[in-house]
Amino acid sequence: MENLNVFAVRTLTQKEYFAPGHRSCQGCAEALAVRLVAKALGRNVVIAAATGCMEIVSSPFPYTSWRVPWFHVAFENTAAVASGIESALKVLMRKGRIPQKKIVTLAMAGDGGTADIGLQALSGALERGHDFVYVCTDNEAYMNTGIQRSSSTPFGASTTTSPAGKMKQGQITWKKNMPAIAAAHNIPYVATACPSYPIDLVQKVKKAADIEGPAYVHILSVCPTGWRSVPDISIKLGRLAVETGVFPLYEVEHGKYHLSIDFPKLKPMKEYIRLQGRFRHMTDEMIEEAQNRVHREYEQLKEKAKRGF
Repeated sequence: MENLNVFAVRTLTQKEYFAPGHRSCQGCAEALAVRLVAKALGRNVVIAAATGCMEIVSSPFPYTSWRVPWFHVAFENTAAVASGIESALKVLMRKGRIPQKKIVTLAMAGDGGTADIGLQALSGALERGHDFVYVCTDNEAYMNTGIQRSSSTPFGASTTTSPAGKMKQGQITWKKNMPAIAAAHNIPYVATACPSYPIDLVQKVKKAADIEGPAYVHILSVCPTGWRSVPDISIKLGRLAVETGVFPLYEVEHGKYHLSIDFPKLKPMKEYIRLQGRFRHMTDEMIEEAQNRVHREYEQLKEKAKRGF
C-alpha cells in the first residue's frame, strides 16, 4: 500500500486543469473521470469537447471550468475537429510559428457523441491515423437531454425512450462494444478505464498520450441521475461494474490484449443491478440472461489476453 501511495503522489499533480465549481450533479463520476484525464495530460493540451453533460456543466457563459485550451464542438464532429487541431499544430511547428514540443490533442465526448452521432467522424479520424487521444466518457445514455437510450445503453435498462412497460422490459438490445470497434481500426492503443480505479485510469491516459498515432480510451462514468442510484455510491458502482465483469478493464496495445485486472471468480451481477433503479423491473430470468452473456464475453476477452490478440 505504501508503494501504491508513493506512486499515486508521483503520478497525480495537485494542479487542477478542470477546475472545481462546475455544475455537475451530486455523485457524478463523469466529472471525476474528466478531472483525472485533465490531471494526467497537464497543461500542454488542446481539447475538442462535444455537446453533452460536461460541456453544459463546465461552460455556462460567461464562466468556464477549463484552465487549458478548450473548444466546444457539435455533437457529431469531435473527432473531425480534433483531426484539424492536430494537423494545424503540425503545420505551425513545421513553419516555426510555435516551438517544437509535445502538445496533446484530446477529443472528448460521451457515449452518444461517440457510439452514435460521432461514430462516422471517429472512424475516419482513426483510419487516417491522426496523432490524438479520443476519450469517451460513457454514462450509457443521453443523460444531458433527458435520459434517452443510446447504443451504449445496456440490456434491460429503462430510459425515457426505452421505458420498462407491459410489452417490453426496457432496453432490448445489447450495449455496443466501442473499444472493439476502435481496436478493429488497427490503431496503436485502446483501453477501458473507470474513475473507481483512478491510478489505472491515469496510467492509461498517459500511455495513450505518449503513443504516436490514434489512441482510444473508453471510460465508464456512473450517472446517479440516469442510473437512479444513490449519489454516494458512484465509486462503489464503478468497482462493481468491473468486479462483475460488466465493464472489464483492459488494454489493446498494437493489437495485443492485456487484462488490467482479472478475477478468478466474478461477483454476481445482482450485486450491481440491484443498486440501480433503471434495472428495478428486471426479473431473475432477465438478470440470468444478462449475466450469462457477460460471463461468456468475459471469457472470450480472457482468451484474447491469453493468446495476446
